[in-house]
Amino acid sequence: MQIDKIRGHQTDQLFKALLELKDLDECYEFFDDISTISELQSLAQRLEVAQMLMKKKTYDKIQSETGASTATISRIRRCVDYGSGGYGKVLGRLQAREKEEEAETK
Repeated sequence: MQIDKIRGHQTDQLFKALLELKDLDECYEFFDDISTISELQSLAQRLEVAQMLMKKKTYDKIQSETGASTATISRIRRCVDYGSGGYGKVLGRLQAREKEEEAETK
């Protein structure tokens, strides 16, 4: 399992730190300190690509809208289809939250 390859004390510490973040502002502050703009943009791009793949967008559409290479899109496709399920969990929860917020504003 891929998860076992990344599991360790340092990774546990990072993930526990992420779970301590309380809101969007704290996330921005933490990621501003811990990563470069390029690293953060790369992570954000991957999440966007995964979301578009789950919505059945074409590689051409994804590439033109995100700037991701076809190699990156293919790698993310493998993760979405055969990975640990992380993208599906997170994106499903985000979608549910967006629907809740949308319903509250009506």
